[in-house]
Amino acid sequence: MSAVLAALRIARRNAWRSRGRSVLIMVMIGLPVLVITAILTLTETMKVTPQEGLAAELGAADVRLVQAPEGTVLHQEPGGGNWSTGGEGAGAPRLGAAEVVALLGPGTRLIPFNSGELRLGTERVDALETDLRDPLAKGMLTLSEGRFPAAGEVAVTPAFGLRPGDLLRPSGAAPLTVVGVVEHPHRPSLRKVVGPDLQLTPSDEFWSPRGYGTGWLAGTAKPVSWTDVPTLNRAGLFVTSRATIMDSPRIPARASVFDVRQTVGIGAMVIIVVLETVLLAGPAFAVGLRRRRRELAEIAAQGGSAGHLRTIVLADGLVLGGAATVVATVLGIGAGALGAPVVARWGGQVGPPGVPWPPVLGVAALGLLTGLVAALVPAVQAARQNTATVLAGRAPAVAVRSGWPLVGAVLVLAGLGATVVARRQPSSVWVLASAVLVLLGLVVSTPWLVRFTGRAAARLWLPLRVSVRDAVRHQARTASAAAAVMAVTATVVAVGIGTHSEYVDRRDAYTSARPTGMLAIWGGAIGDASWNRLRAEAARQLPGVPLAAGYQTKDAQGRRYALRYTVRWNGTRTRRTVAIGDQALLRLLQGRHDPRAAAALASGKAVVFDASALRDGKLALRASSTSGPPRELQVPAVSATPADRHQGGALLPRALVEQAGFSTAERQLYAMYRLPADSTLWRDLTKVTPRVTIASEEGYRNVPDPGLWGWLVGALVLVVGGTLAATRLAAADMRPERATMTAIGARPGTLRMVVAGQALYISGLGALVGLVAGTVTGVALSRPMTTHGAGDPATIAIPWPFVIAVVVGLPVLATVAALITRTSPPLARRLL
Repeated sequence: MSAVLAALRIARRNAWRSRGRSVLIMVMIGLPVLVITAILTLTETMKVTPQEGLAAELGAADVRLVQAPEGTVLHQEPGGGNWSTGGEGAGAPRLGAAEVVALLGPGTRLIPFNSGELRLGTERVDALETDLRDPLAKGMLTLSEGRFPAAGEVAVTPAFGLRPGDLLRPSGAAPLTVVGVVEHPHRPSLRKVVGPDLQLTPSDEFWSPRGYGTGWLAGTAKPVSWTDVPTLNRAGLFVTSRATIMDSPRIPARASVFDVRQTVGIGAMVIIVVLETVLLAGPAFAVGLRRRRRELAEIAAQGGSAGHLRTIVLADGLVLGGAATVVATVLGIGAGALGAPVVARWGGQVGPPGVPWPPVLGVAALGLLTGLVAALVPAVQAARQNTATVLAGRAPAVAVRSGWPLVGAVLVLAGLGATVVARRQPSSVWVLASAVLVLLGLVVSTPWLVRFTGRAAARLWLPLRVSVRDAVRHQARTASAAAAVMAVTATVVAVGIGTHSEYVDRRDAYTSARPTGMLAIWGGAIGDASWNRLRAEAARQLPGVPLAAGYQTKDAQGRRYALRYTVRWNGTRTRRTVAIGDQALLRLLQGRHDPRAAAALASGKAVVFDASALRDGKLALRASSTSGPPRELQVPAVSATPADRHQGGALLPRALVEQAGFSTAERQLYAMYRLPADSTLWRDLTKVTPRVTIASEEGYRNVPDPGLWGWLVGALVLVVGGTLAATRLAAADMRPERATMTAIGARPGTLRMVVAGQALYISGLGALVGLVAGTVTGVALSRPMTTHGAGDPATIAIPWPFVIAVVVGLPVLATVAALITRTSPPLARRLL
């Protein structure tokens, strides 16, 4: 039998004999493999290629045609992904069904296929007007309950929560009976109403060939190829053809700077994952080596060479790493495939299960390599151990290398310099790459940090003094575990600061021209009589609610104008439309009575809530119209404080606008009022005139990313698991000391405190160093994640509860877990 086969058999038997340690190592190695494999499989499964989505896109039809708005010039390119509008020449007029049949040729059959919006009270929902009973629509939506709708009926997707027999009440139309529940083949979260005769919102203002528009599904006698597409484009029809999709060429990936950034990012993440796994699994392998030291010494005494001992320990890494990789890969593929439909219900799409085999196999190979690398240091130690010393039961001498701190300092300084440069780059991947240098430098410097901090042991309480001194004496074991905790803490803190800074930046970037809770009612191009009726109906629907008037601007020819100005808000150029009104509207916009602002408005000055928009007491405005020439205005203005901190905008008095040559007419109403969920205000006002718009300012509604606390859970597993592995190794090393302490009367609680002291020292040292490294990287990450161009300052926000939970909470948990560990040692054999 060869030495390698014998080593593998010994490794397998040893893994089975020490099942707890084996499972711990497999979890440490397999967890990153499982997570990455699951993400890769999930991403691949949630991709729906044009070929896979044919049934949902076309049903059983040969082609879908979407009619462009009149005046639009279309041009589609092969591949189906590129199209453009505009160009020379006038757009085609709108076509009828007979004209489309003539274009497609004899044997063509059409059914309407119109996609738009349906108004349900104040809510707009996606709607599709087509006959699902027709064979051409087969496969587009799957019936899960009830039946397909006929005239005056609708089917809804499960996201509505309706059942057959329920009613939908569109605004300004008769109620529609729900007769079926249908599901999209790839979008389980889709919220859509489908029926053969729906009153959709006119779609020209929303038109897009992949979204809203009117058109047809067609069954043709011959396939519609790319040679037919230009003719249909000239007729104003956007074409989605089964033949062109099936024959679409594969577009090769282009080499670009993005690919370089992606490669660097992947490389940085691979190094971090391997480093983290090796540091976590290394102490567990060291535990196994410590327990097998006598067994290996006996093999050496019987003629085994140093190479044989290295092979035996490396076989442990190969067996456990291989088993962990196989199990994690299978579980990751299953988790990704099964999780895709669940994730898609929160948003997104899902296709047939798919596995990207090249990256998955690469991750598996990485896991196997990680197992071998984690066992490398114990293998070298096993080959160097003194057989006589081990058989005599004495602890081996530990060699101290004095040159590593200098190497670590050089790497840290190089990483910090690279971080300063990377912070100025537009992509955060360079910051991550720089952080790898800092982490490597700190890992190399950790043994020196252990020795340096160990000098304070003399001032500590006796159990902690014993723990720290033992940790310093076995600095290789301690440094590995502390470096693992440091790497986890640094990564999690950096991600936490970057993510929270991005959230705060998005929150601060939110802006509105109205305070939170304000209701706005706008009338479009309507006459005075219609507006008076609309105002009276609004007052009747909102009894007791004070309404402030706003005004519309027109020139002498009756053309509507909007007055706007541009300002920088949170580093981003923002265009605002000013309001025109009186003191009542000013009080609503400020949330109080401001005598200074009220006096300025009364004297004919603009009141501006964006102080940076003022120049020498003037506000620069641009008056623009869809049918008239633009004008530039300079009006006197004062700055004032709005009701909300995210609020901007400006209020102009009517007299100031009229002095500029415009006329004003009341066409807006404002009120501080929150509409209830079942409000019918919009439906009631559209009965007066369809040219009415209602808007309610809800403020910034997004919440901090919940995934941030998911990082905390991952850190909990890694930090506590790695610390306990090192603590078990420490307990094995301290058996003689603990036996001596027991012999002289030490209580079990004192012994537990000694073990817990090891956990506290390891996790505390790693967490503190990781806090510093993670803060530096997180602050650097905040700039590319929160800046939006030159002159935009970075947003730096530290999530203190999260950081405290990581840096303080995790070491405390690790210490408590070690404190409850069984510590009763067997009697130690002593040499006389």
